[in-house]
Amino acid sequence: MRAEILPIVALLLSTFFLMAGAGMQGILLPVRASIEDWSSYEIGLMGTAYAVGFTISCVVMPTIVRSAGHVRAFSSLAALLAISVLLNGLAVHPLAWIAIRGLAGFALAGAYMVIESWLNERVTNETRGRVFSLYMVISMAAMMAGQFAMPLARPELAASFMVCAIFYAFAVIPNALSRAESPRPLTQVRLDLPAIYRNSPAAVVGVFLAGVLSGAWGNMAPVLGQKIGLSTTEISTLLVCTMAGGLVFQVPLGRISDRIDRRAVMILAGFIGFGAALAALTLWSTSVLGLFAIAFVIGGVIYPAYSLTVAHANDYADPADFVKISGGLLILYGFGTMGGPMLAAWLMETYGPDGLFLATGAAHAAFGTYAGYRMLRRTAKPAASRDAFQAVPLARAQTPASFELDPRSDPATSGRAAAGR
Repeated sequence: MRAEILPIVALLLSTFFLMAGAGMQGILLPVRASIEDWSSYEIGLMGTAYAVGFTISCVVMPTIVRSAGHVRAFSSLAALLAISVLLNGLAVHPLAWIAIRGLAGFALAGAYMVIESWLNERVTNETRGRVFSLYMVISMAAMMAGQFAMPLARPELAASFMVCAIFYAFAVIPNALSRAESPRPLTQVRLDLPAIYRNSPAAVVGVFLAGVLSGAWGNMAPVLGQKIGLSTTEISTLLVCTMAGGLVFQVPLGRISDRIDRRAVMILAGFIGFGAALAALTLWSTSVLGLFAIAFVIGGVIYPAYSLTVAHANDYADPADFVKISGGLLILYGFGTMGGPMLAAWLMETYGPDGLFLATGAAHAAFGTYAGYRMLRRTAKPAASRDAFQAVPLARAQTPASFELDPRSDPATSGRAAAGR
């Protein structure tokens, strides 16, 4: 294992600092916006702008990197991220932050794509699964670390933005000093919606709703915490509980889905999330610990929802089409994350803090209900002809290059390929 890790230490260090900065910025901006008493709509538009920038970058960044090269592109993108968060501290105005957040989303997606393509170049078929798992663990740990770093620098002060910029600046150093050769050009993703829908209607609708869920909760949960009077440490804990739920439940739900129809597990996940949202409507105002527990359960189904839809689509796709199908689903997920913050913002403006749980509850119910409808319309693939479930990094931090690193991207190692599919 040591021989596998040493060549990619620099890349993993850059990943850690990049994700730590992203985790801190993702919680810092909505909390500070709430302190400034901006409306839920304005904060929701920040989340939508981020999703728009991130999704556009997934489409156009391969062309930019092909022209500039990986090292220069990554250094420029990390510098752009540091500049964006410093601009947040200098220009504290909702319109400025909406534009800056879109720019940050664009830069962050491009930086992820460069790192992931670099990692993909350094792995072999034998080490792909272990490196992918390590990348996932580091991504989640760094995101949590960044979220818990926010209380150390008070969000109402400029110092918090400086700390976040330092994380992004640190991300440049390991890659800039690395002697690793530049990888092949990045994967160019194209959204062939009719083909993806024909392959799996449940995955198309499910991945869009998973994006709505992630966009609504990830962007507006810090606003919820600020509005109900949580401290910055408690707001950080709220988001970390959500991520911890995703870590704990993703693999068990995935393993169950390897044995039965994955859509049945999607139904289960949808209605667990719906039940948690209903419980939240009565419990969040009476117990902080109860709210943390609800966030844990909600995270336990929000993050696996994306992995389940990708796995379900992969069940019906040719192994050689895994990257193409999964990359298209990621773009659809991006569309969902554009709408999720605005749906939650509208309901929070109308119903107060309850609006966030109304938004997530409705999306969870739709996710489970549509999966149930599709079970009546199409027979499930036999378990023996499906690849095993693969946990993936946080979808909000994933790009099409992630799927080239995924073990399922290699038809030679696919269980279905081996079975002679």
